[in-house]
Amino acid sequence: MAITILRLPQAKAETGYSRSTIYNRIAQGLWPKPVKLGPRCIGWPAREIAAINTARIAGKSDSEIRELVRKLECERKTMAA
Repeated sequence: MAITILRLPQAKAETGYSRSTIYNRIAQGLWPKPVKLGPRCIGWPAREIAAINTARIAGKSDSEIRELVRKLECERKTMAA
């Protein structure tokens, strides 16, 4: 199974959010933390961004989105093991 990593410009295009909005949402727990790809390179798994978009479209509350973000970040750890 291929895992696609979206860099910041792609993540912005997928969500319509600006760079500052993405980082504000990370601070609020409403967006997953980035994956470090190199010394100066980060990105987000495409499936995580798709899950956040789906939740927003479904009208999920911020608390539900925070729980989703926690779940997605936990799944990362189990995938890496």
